[in-house]
Amino acid sequence: MFLLKVGDKLKIPGFKKVIPGLCCNRFQLRDEFESNHWYVAQLESCIQSKSLSQGKIIHQHIIKNNSNIKDFSIILDKLTHLYVKCNEVQLARQVFEKIRNPSVVCWNMMIRAYAWNGPFQQAIDLYYKMLQLWVTPNKFTFPFILKACSALQDIQVGQEIHKHAEQLGLEMDVYVCTALVDMYAKCGDLFQAQTLFNCMSSRDIVAWNAIIAGFSLHTLHNETMELLVQMQQAGIVPNSSTIVAVLPTVGQANALSQGKAIHGYSLRKMFSDSVVVGTGLLDMYAKCHHLSYARKIFDRMKQKNEICWSAMIGGYVACDFMTNALALFDEMVHVYELNPTPVTLASILRACAKLTDLNKGQSLHCYMIKSGMDLDTTVGNSLISMYAKCGMMEDAVGFLEEMTSKDTVSYSGIMSGCVQNGHAEKALLIFRQIQLAGFEPDLATMMALLPACSHLAALQHGACCHGYSVIRGFTSESSICNAIIDMYSKCGKIHISRKVFDRMHKQDVVSWNTMIIGYGIHGQCAEALSLFHEFQFSGLKPDDVTLVAVLSACSHSGLVKEGKYWFNAMNQEFSITPRMAHYICMVDLLARAGNLDEAYIFIQRMPFEPDVRVWSALLAACRTHRNIEMGEEVSKRIQKLGPESTGNFVLMSNIYSSVGKWDDAAQIRTIQQHQGYKKSPGCSWVEVSSVIHGFIGGDQSHPQSASINKKLQELLVQMKRLGYSADCNFVLHDVEEEEKEQILLYHSEKIAIAFGLLNISPSNPILVTKNLRICVDCHSAIKFMTLITNREIIVRDASRFHHFKNGICNCRDF
Repeated sequence: MFLLKVGDKLKIPGFKKVIPGLCCNRFQLRDEFESNHWYVAQLESCIQSKSLSQGKIIHQHIIKNNSNIKDFSIILDKLTHLYVKCNEVQLARQVFEKIRNPSVVCWNMMIRAYAWNGPFQQAIDLYYKMLQLWVTPNKFTFPFILKACSALQDIQVGQEIHKHAEQLGLEMDVYVCTALVDMYAKCGDLFQAQTLFNCMSSRDIVAWNAIIAGFSLHTLHNETMELLVQMQQAGIVPNSSTIVAVLPTVGQANALSQGKAIHGYSLRKMFSDSVVVGTGLLDMYAKCHHLSYARKIFDRMKQKNEICWSAMIGGYVACDFMTNALALFDEMVHVYELNPTPVTLASILRACAKLTDLNKGQSLHCYMIKSGMDLDTTVGNSLISMYAKCGMMEDAVGFLEEMTSKDTVSYSGIMSGCVQNGHAEKALLIFRQIQLAGFEPDLATMMALLPACSHLAALQHGACCHGYSVIRGFTSESSICNAIIDMYSKCGKIHISRKVFDRMHKQDVVSWNTMIIGYGIHGQCAEALSLFHEFQFSGLKPDDVTLVAVLSACSHSGLVKEGKYWFNAMNQEFSITPRMAHYICMVDLLARAGNLDEAYIFIQRMPFEPDVRVWSALLAACRTHRNIEMGEEVSKRIQKLGPESTGNFVLMSNIYSSVGKWDDAAQIRTIQQHQGYKKSPGCSWVEVSSVIHGFIGGDQSHPQSASINKKLQELLVQMKRLGYSADCNFVLHDVEEEEKEQILLYHSEKIAIAFGLLNISPSNPILVTKNLRICVDCHSAIKFMTLITNREIIVRDASRFHHFKNGICNCRDF
């Protein structure tokens, strides 16, 4: 044994390090050194100062000298408290497990640690273990465990714990009741939260903030503001936590005037100096699309944490200022050397996706791997979306397979990417994987799946999605209804689209636009214009997309006069400046109607440089009206700009072929091949018994090819009897007429129709979808087929729907 003199620094035997600040006094005896009182006092000092390193040294000494310690539980209790205070939850748990009979205070301490820091399930498991050991929870236990239930959105466990509180007579305790209100509100049971809140005999500021935050969380703006007023009427003055709770719903409701009032209140109360309130304010202004206000608050903040930077970056992304978002992110990382949070990375990856900035996205992926953030599900989902938007589907799928934690959003991102990159059929296969993986499709899944059904004209799949959405209550959302309207429209059921539209709880601008576009592509311009007039009296304001839909509808139906009127009305009546898409519609309208010279002059008078798409619309009309001279002129302009695809080469080649200029047509094809452009083969598909069957021109790979060929030959004989003659101008090869006829007979849409005739009930129409525009010969042949078979045949090509019935097409050959 040894004695310390007054003022000596404590040196623990076996350790070279001196613990500063721990001194003995004249009353310290060597027996006290061995007793637990000294350890308790020194650990308490470490707890107060959060001295983790010194606490660990004392812990080591305790382990070496545990034989001399009489009451070990008190010391372990203090060690547990120290590690919890220093956020070393795992170490705290290890020490806690060695306590023979932990007190309820110690249990509460560990439950609280998990409830605040996670894993939240550990808090719940610990609570039930506490009950198994016959330790009775007290009023401090319930707020902690209910917080864990809130974090997990586990309302069932929360309800069970509610019963436990009732049994102990603690339900009306202000702390317990406030925690119950918070749990029910965050888990979505606002009725129960409100009921408990109303039953409280005494409501403090924390209780009011809990109920207000709950309603705000679920974007119930009016109810949130009403509660805020009631709170003040009850004599409770809102504090900074109240402001932080209210601001999100104000931003989501775009209630700028209310947001400004709250901002003014925060200034008067000096709340705006708080980084949390400041972040909430700039987030509110960003959501109200007032980025200049948001940026002023951001720049004036004396202290900025990672969450503040993330909110400003997220605001830029939400308002489509992607370049600003990237610049601010670079400033955050390279100038201020702050580490981005998962939320920041998710936002900046969305910016990369929008800008298709693959290099930046890949560098962020590398950073994520180094920092371990690629394991975060939200960040991983954003990375999948970025790769998909940049057309890197292999990388997107590869990363999905590597993800350790996947959710429905992960699969939805891949499905959306497949549709955007022209692989809609793969999206349906991935949906099967979701079901096999045991995930229950949610709203995001349906939003990804419905466009795939639209693209493939998979009516039966789409109808199943509609039914599922109704059962799950998704149709209360405008977004899902809009997707369903689009799906039925693209599947040829425009009348069902209108029923869905009419039954919507609330139509937004996208709903009206989608319905008008649907009428347009079905050639029902009168209905499109009628709906457009209704739209103007709905209280909503048409946007630039609405006018694209209207002009496109006029173009599909050849309504030149109406199209000109609405184009001229854009600026005068709606204060909308025409953009490239509007000019494309007008050129298409004029040129398709045969007004080629007027269309050419219209292009020359455009206020900005026309792009390839504008000239392509004119070139397509030159093909239809066989104007070789103008076609050559337009083709030269396209070559200078750089053709976007093979379509323009094919159009020019077709123009030459149609007048027998085979050498010129061959030269165009040679240039096309030399520049690396490959012609997309014509492909058509048809849905039979929920299975999509695809065909390409001349296809002989289908199991029913023999029956299909026989049917086509029978139809050819019968069509000729009715006066059909193959339009060989659409064969691009210099071959004999009979061979041209056979080439035309095996166009993909004709094969798909023959297959449909063999497999679809005579009482049902045949819907065929084609990836390219339908050719004049197929258009003519299908009219004969409807007369022979007495069947309705619908063809959706790359431009519009053609409804064939009784030898007539609703496009009137326009």
